[in-house]
Amino acid sequence: MAFNARNAFAFTAVASLLAAIVWATMGSGLPPADFTFGNLSEVKSFDPAIISGQPEGNIARCLFEQLTQRHPETLEPMPGVAESWEVSEDQLTYTFHLRKDALWSDCSPVTADDFHYGWRRLLGPRTAAEYAVLAWYIKNARRYSRGGSGISPGDPVEVELNLPLDAINSLRGELLHGKLVSLDNDLDPDRRTFLVEIDGQQHRFDPVDDQDAVGPPPAGARWCRQVLLDFREVGVQVLDSQTLRVTLENPTPYFLQLAGYYPFSPVNRRCVETHGNPQWTKPENIVSNGPFNVQFRRIRDRIRMVKSETYWNRDSVRLNVVDALAVESNSTALNLFMTGKVDWIQTVPPAALRIMLKQDPPRDDLNPAPYISSYYYMLNTTRKPLDDIRVRKALSLALDREEICTKILAAGEIPAYGLVPPGLEGYSGATCAAEDPEEARRLLAEAGYPEGKGFPRMDILYNTDEAHQTIAELIRKQWQRELGIQIKTRNEEWASYLSSHRQMKYDVSRRAWVGDYADPSTFLDMMVTGGEQNNTGWSNAEYDALIEQAARESNPEKRRQIFRQSERILMDELPIVPIYFYVSKNMVKPYVRGFYNNIENLHPVWAMWIDRDHKGPNEFMKGRP
Repeated sequence: MAFNARNAFAFTAVASLLAAIVWATMGSGLPPADFTFGNLSEVKSFDPAIISGQPEGNIARCLFEQLTQRHPETLEPMPGVAESWEVSEDQLTYTFHLRKDALWSDCSPVTADDFHYGWRRLLGPRTAAEYAVLAWYIKNARRYSRGGSGISPGDPVEVELNLPLDAINSLRGELLHGKLVSLDNDLDPDRRTFLVEIDGQQHRFDPVDDQDAVGPPPAGARWCRQVLLDFREVGVQVLDSQTLRVTLENPTPYFLQLAGYYPFSPVNRRCVETHGNPQWTKPENIVSNGPFNVQFRRIRDRIRMVKSETYWNRDSVRLNVVDALAVESNSTALNLFMTGKVDWIQTVPPAALRIMLKQDPPRDDLNPAPYISSYYYMLNTTRKPLDDIRVRKALSLALDREEICTKILAAGEIPAYGLVPPGLEGYSGATCAAEDPEEARRLLAEAGYPEGKGFPRMDILYNTDEAHQTIAELIRKQWQRELGIQIKTRNEEWASYLSSHRQMKYDVSRRAWVGDYADPSTFLDMMVTGGEQNNTGWSNAEYDALIEQAARESNPEKRRQIFRQSERILMDELPIVPIYFYVSKNMVKPYVRGFYNNIENLHPVWAMWIDRDHKGPNEFMKGRP
């Protein structure tokens, strides 16, 4: 039997059907959920400050509500915990008025102080939040999050003292407020000491971790945890329990969208400080304010959430019980969907998708649509030979993106030659050169590796997923065929994969980015020097300056031109290799209502409901030819 795509799909389907049966058996004995969806993988955490992945975001949007929320179809900002707001004439100051009926799941009121605490925690250097950068639009937020690197003599500062070793790890030490007089060893962050004037007296502070503060400090100094900008200088101000004022560095036209993004969630301070990290996020401890509460979590199975009876808008939430399944295998997820065990899956194996899209009559549960997301490979520029721009260009030029999109993918994905996807109003980005194997070989030879001779063995890292594996194998073959270099592939489960990125323990790695809002900055900002999402080691001062300039520019067209310049630098130096722009591959049961295709592929569960008596296309199939 010829092993073609259809037969491969059939073979995989049998194996995955068995896996789906096993998965369904794991959930036997449980009362059925009203709505069940495949959530791709195990989530790293429920903590909105430290998560960054799509699986975690799906859960965070169920458990937490921010000042605003997004319309499920248009994505326009709508009232959330804030029932109203005013924006100053200069577009720098936002005053949010919180609704009085917003409650935590423990029935205590959600107040402006909860947002102040949550945002301060997001920005705190010790939190090490990847998404702290999103809050840098707020006045002085970036300086605060940089800790001792963000202050200069004359600045008002806060000194956090050390805690006893047996203290709950989520507590902050005692805060002293003063003015920074000077700092020593300012070029070495690990050996920096700070001279601070407090109440007319000068004190020298030496930052160390709590376990290192048990012995005597250097002569004339005091131990402390950290010295950083006084948070009262940051543009987050509590006017009263129901009013929060936010001041920005520059006009930010999408700030209301950001204010509805999960890193900007309020956090219940009493819960965090009672239980500590990460225990406060356990289902039996967590206090949340969203439309759903966690009932339980079973590792390698599911997270079960139930409708919150304390949520202010609970009458509009039509689902009572929701299950999110941690299914890494797309084939298993598909078979769970096809056997009626799951109502929504977020992706479909390419071989199956290719067959499904050709079915006649067309399916009533599949409707691929473009959205603002990029699939690319990161190159670790701190490792040889990837520190050589000629090698990076050769790898990009030897890549046949059309082959990837036509032979592996099936939903109409677009070959990518830039980082910023199409679909952003008024923006047309810069691109890298298209496939040119001859030029790729010339550059590789010029870099000292003629016909790949002497080129070190490298690997491609990807997170566990059939499609990522297939793409990595094809790219490995393309590079071997065109350049004569030997490449290995390796996969890691989600949490380990993210850790490898942060520690830069890779040569080449698969990466994707979904726009957090509809603006080029959500893609280009992450590549600045030291950015939490820039795990390539690449740095370019001109690029950084352009991104800063764009943040200050209020003229939309001039701002887009600046972004084009910055993307031009990125595509000239290629610390990342664009591969393709995504198309959504959701499958949604016809009886699921309130699910819309949109340009961010963002689907809030609170907006969905089940209507098994509905006839005709649901909202998801809207616009299908």
